[in-house]
Amino acid sequence: MGVTGPDEGGGAAWWFARLAVWLAGGHAVRITPKHPRRIDHLDALVIGGGADVDPKLYGDDEAPLVPTHRPPDEPRLLYVMEWVVSPLTWAARKLAGLTAQHGGLNAARDTLEMTLIDQAVRRGIPVLGICRGEQLLNVYFGGTLHRDLAGFYVEDPEVRSILPRKRVLLENGSRLARVVGAPSVRVNALHRHAIDRLGDGLRVAARDRNGIVQAIEHARLPFVIGVQWHPEYLPQLPGQRAIFESLVRQAKARAASASGDGAALEPALATGG
Repeated sequence: MGVTGPDEGGGAAWWFARLAVWLAGGHAVRITPKHPRRIDHLDALVIGGGADVDPKLYGDDEAPLVPTHRPPDEPRLLYVMEWVVSPLTWAARKLAGLTAQHGGLNAARDTLEMTLIDQAVRRGIPVLGICRGEQLLNVYFGGTLHRDLAGFYVEDPEVRSILPRKRVLLENGSRLARVVGAPSVRVNALHRHAIDRLGDGLRVAARDRNGIVQAIEHARLPFVIGVQWHPEYLPQLPGQRAIFESLVRQAKARAASASGDGAALEPALATGG
């Protein structure tokens, strides 16, 4: 499967995504504007994080996001494995900080990824959007983004950490909730923008305690899911590995079906939910 990224920087995200795909039983290839891949050669597509999405792609709509619900307080859980992997994730964050593009725009990457998303959607190829990738998926389907989240953090303070410090509440009955297997999870948070108006056919799959959208999915397509966090940086958490495992299973089932082996797409993901 293809994993997109920038021509320069993004090395940490690529290697962690490659590891996540490998742990799930798949094989990842890197795609950048200077090193594109034909969609015909891919069984699945991961749109990675990085530079901001160009506002020209969705217009200048910065209406304030109003939290839609106030969930009850939940006890803070202790992730023991976090202490085991924290030196590794800290090093990865430092590496990402030195090499990745922060802010700014990347027109060539926008064009490449929008083209790949369009081709994947038309062919029914599974797509996972990560952080910027989730936002680009929303824009592709006609949605918009918030470019300034100041003032939205009411229930919980803003979190920016590569470690799972942010609580995300999964929507009951969503595909993502079935994949993760839990009503809520702790995730990392490295983003600056967020979903504003949902694109056509999309639905919210998760929110944080402030009501900000943290994951989306397509209501009808077999597998189009976007998450605002970086699951590739959380290989110690089974629920985060499950996202990649589900993507790989869906890709293999689609490939088998296309080759005439008679395999069906994952029942939990092939229905409208």
